[in-house]
Amino acid sequence: MGGGGSSTRRVTFEADENENITVVKGVRLSDSVIDRMKEPSSPSGRPQSQQRSASGAANDEELKKRIAEELALERARRDSEAQKRRLFGKLLEQERISSNEHLTRAILRERAATEEERQKAQRFARQLEEKDRELKKHDAYYKEQLARLEERSAQFYKVTTEQYQKAADEVSSRFK
Repeated sequence: MGGGGSSTRRVTFEADENENITVVKGVRLSDSVIDRMKEPSSPSGRPQSQQRSASGAANDEELKKRIAEELALERARRDSEAQKRRLFGKLLEQERISSNEHLTRAILRERAATEEERQKAQRFARQLEEKDRELKKHDAYYKEQLARLEERSAQFYKVTTEQYQKAADEVSSRFK
C-alpha cells in the first residue's frame, strides 16, 4: 500500500467505535494514513505515492513497519492459540488415558472381588455339603442305635413279662 509497487489493490474501510482508527482487513491504520489513501490520484495518472514529499515516504515506511508489526502480532497470536490447542489436546489425551487406567484398575479390582466371592461361595457350599453328609451319617447312626435299643427294650419287656407271668403263676399255685 504505499511504496513504488506496480500492482493495484482494492481496500475497504470500516471505522471502529472510537472513530480515530480504521480497520483495513484486520490491520489498524491511523486517520492520517487513511486520509492519504482516500485522496484521488493525480491527473497525470501517476500514483499518489510518487507525488509525496520526503515526509510522506517516512509515513509510508512507518505504515509498512506498523503493518509488518500487526501481521507479526497476528501470526504470534495464531501460533499461541495453536500451541494452546495442542497443549489442551495433549492434556485431554492424558486425562482420557488416566481415566481409562483408573477404569481398568477398577474393573480388575471388581473382577477380583467377584472371583473371590465366587470362590467363597463354592467353599461354603462344599462345607455345607460336608456338614449335610455328616448330619446324614449321624442320623443313620442314631437311627440304628435307636432300632437296637428298641429291639433290646422289646426283648427285656418280653423276658420281664414272661418272668412276671411265671412268678405270678408260681405264687398263685402256692397259695391255692
